[in-house]
Amino acid sequence: MNTPRRFPGSVYREGDEPDPRFSLANERTFLAWLRTALAMYAGAFALEALALPDAIAWRIAAAGVFLVLGTLAAAQAWFGWRATEKSLRRGAPLPGLAAGAVLVIGVVVAAALVTIGLYV
Repeated sequence: MNTPRRFPGSVYREGDEPDPRFSLANERTFLAWLRTALAMYAGAFALEALALPDAIAWRIAAAGVFLVLGTLAAAQAWFGWRATEKSLRRGAPLPGLAAGAVLVIGVVVAAALVTIGLYV
């Protein structure tokens, strides 16, 4: 019986087929990272659309941080899914949270920029 070709081949050529529950959980995590990326982009566009804060420099800086964080979250979705799926297929330990700490720090920085911009 031939197995269907799946994308990306570099992931599915390795190891054995894992328990479907683990692959589906990995896929849900991938989708959660994509939702996070969309939320970051929405935050950036909302700052500009609502013109909050009034201080343009602070607003642009905060929107820029949100755009970078959204891009980082989208990259984390793909690379995190890929690394986790490979680990599952090899029976190896799962990778750590690579971009999570950067996102947390970035959100705090962006919130601080907005807050400062509101009172400047």
